[in-house]
Amino acid sequence: MIVTTKEELVALRDDLRGQGRRVVFTNGCFDILHAGHVMYLEAAREFGDVLVVGLNSDDSVRRLKGPERPINTADDRARVLAALRCVDHVVEFTDDTPLDVITLLLPDVLVKGGDYTRHTVIGADVVEEHGGRVEIIPLLKGRSTTSIITRARTV
Repeated sequence: MIVTTKEELVALRDDLRGQGRRVVFTNGCFDILHAGHVMYLEAAREFGDVLVVGLNSDDSVRRLKGPERPINTADDRARVLAALRCVDHVVEFTDDTPLDVITLLLPDVLVKGGDYTRHTVIGADVVEEHGGRVEIIPLLKGRSTTSIITRARTV
């Protein structure tokens, strides 16, 4: 399911809490979805009952990655993510960080890739203050959207 408003996100949070389900949150650009992304998301899902994925908006991706990105629109990226069996919900955010989403959702587990440490994960303090935890998942070397784009340009 693609969550489109803050009100939907709050309703989702309340519904999941009412069911006693453990909510996991992660986020990213997920511009050209690849096997590394899928393995990362599958591993994140293992930490709980429901995986909510925060997705950077097109403008946010441009600010973070440059004017030629994203390759795929936020709508396309959200639809592809939502189609994955391991992803339960996708929520787009327009800021450069998902802090507002994390603050509204208050997940039980906040997951990021191995290019982060506990101290560099945005929202870690918010999650931990509310009894949640932060998990860091190792990334697969050589698997990135940037490397795919670079290889495609040399072909």
